[in-house]
Formats: sequence, structure tokens, C-alpha cells
Amino acid sequence: MGEVRDGTAVKKIILLRPRGFCAGVVRAIDVVKIVLNLYGAPVYVRKEIVHNRHVVDELRCAGAIFVEELSEVPAGARVIFSAHGVSPAVREEAKQRNLQVIDATCPLVTKVHLEAVRFARQDYTIVLIGHSGHDEVIGTLGEAPESTKLVSSVSDVDRLTVKDPEKIAYLTQTTLSLDETRDIVERLKERFPAIKGPKTQDICYATENRQLGVKAVVPLTEVLLVVGSQNSSNSRRLVEVCENEGVPAYLVDDSREVNPDWLRDVRTVAVTAGASAPEHLVEELIQSLETKFGFDFMEEMELKEEDVRFHLPSDLEQSALRLAPVARV
Repeated sequence: MGEVRDGTAVKKIILLRPRGFCAGVVRAIDVVKIVLNLYGAPVYVRKEIVHNRHVVDELRCAGAIFVEELSEVPAGARVIFSAHGVSPAVREEAKQRNLQVIDATCPLVTKVHLEAVRFARQDYTIVLIGHSGHDEVIGTLGEAPESTKLVSSVSDVDRLTVKDPEKIAYLTQTTLSLDETRDIVERLKERFPAIKGPKTQDICYATENRQLGVKAVVPLTEVLLVVGSQNSSNSRRLVEVCENEGVPAYLVDDSREVNPDWLRDVRTVAVTAGASAPEHLVEELIQSLETKFGFDFMEEMELKEEDVRFHLPSDLEQSALRLAPVARV
């Protein structure tokens, strides 16, 4: 694979678009920056604001203090909830400790929470499709723990028992593999024909677009490099989608993690980035591929344009208007 120009083999980079930050990530990062500008450091953030090591490190340097649990936050202090959402129990704990909460939960995650509440009030058993232990899944499970069952595979569905097969609904984590989720939903519908789903797909637009981009580039490339952190669900799914199509793919936090063996004898490499990976890391990777690995031609492959934007939390909206525009990470 590869092109020949003037009798010389070209080593080509295919850069996928859309890639990188989604609207929910941009919003969450802006929330932390605006709060730091308004109130100064320190500002506490429960969990990683988004799942990217570089973003977290940069915000930590700016004065954000990342904690695992609210018990680490001084009583009465200001705390930001991450883009992945929290359970009602966490909100109640914040209230009891008189914490000043700023909620950076992605609106698309909030949508799933509201769906869970609606189905639980109607006495449905809720089947949540997602990965155990992920911050988003933990928060969604907390909305209706007595009514919700978590499944992660078709085999989980085969073992599933519910109290009333006529009153069952499914929801999904927003950052799943489209193909894997489709298989799980199909099996749920086979076992439980009366099952209901969300009014619109729970998997977010950015997750879908980046996965479709990977599928489109698979016939054109020998290797895919995905910029993103290991704990980023949507980034890991991009690797899985590519590998499932028969092309090797690797997840890297930054250009320093690229193993030269991955690119030995490779003439065409594709590059994309998960929804929480900053663009400057993509640019550094491209530069490394050109200078260190001899790739001498790049073309951008655009699947579709993304123009989604989310408003800031209402309690920050007016305050933010008084600030100069906030630089993105």
C-alpha cells in the first residue's frame, strides 16, 4: 500500500476529521478554566474532568485539585463534577457538606440519566449497556440502582433475568462501540421482544463520527494511530473498531509512545484522536511521523463536519460573559 510519485514511493499520513475534542469535553474544560479565572485557585474537581492525562495535568498546573471522592474536599469549598456525571448519592453528599457545586456533566450523559429516572418511575427494569467501573456507568447506575442491571456483552444478555419481561428498557453508555452495542441490542430484542429503548441513540455523535471515520479509512491504511489516554473509553473503542476490521491500531497518549516497530515497512499510516484528546498532541504526532519516521505526504480525510456546541452551566453563563474569551486546551 502507498503511492509512487516521480518514481519514488511516498510515505503517507491520512489524518481523519472529525477527531479530538467533542462539545462536551470543550464545555467541561472551559468550566474549570472559567471557575479558576473567576474565583482563583484552588478549585476542586471530583474525578478527572475528562479522561486525558495531558488535559488533567495542564489544569492541575493552573490550580485545579483533582480528588477521587468528596470526602477529600474541605467542607464548604467549591467543587466541579466531571463530564462523566455523578449519582444522586454524590449530589446529596455535596449538599450535606455544604459544597458549592458546579456541574460539568456532558448534556448527552445527563440525557441518559433522565431516561433512567423516567423508566424507573414507570417501574421498568433498566438494562444499562456499558463497561463496569467506568465513571459514567457508575453515575448512571446510581439513578436507579434497584431497577438497573448492567450488561457488557451478548453473553451477559443470555444470562440476564428480569422480574417482568413486558416491562424492560435499555440504555447505553455514551462512548461504546457502535457494532458491539448493536449486537447486544439485537440480542436483547430477541430475548425480550417488548423491550423499549431511548427515544434517540445514547451513543454520542462524536463517538459515532470517529468510529465511522476509522471504518472509512481501514481500506486505505496499514496502521492506525489513535491519540488518547488508556482510560478513555471512546479512544479505546477506536482501536477496537480498527482491529476488528483487520488493521493494526495503537493507542498513544502522545508521540513519545509510538513504537518504531509499529511503522517498520509501513507506507501509509492513519491518525485520529479520541474525543478528549487535545489537537496539539495530534500536531506533535504528525510532526514526529514526518521528522522521525520519514512520512513525507499528508492528506486530510473528512467524513462529516461537526458543529455541535453546548452552553455552559447556567450558574456560570452570566459570569463567563464578563470574562475575555477562554483559550481552549
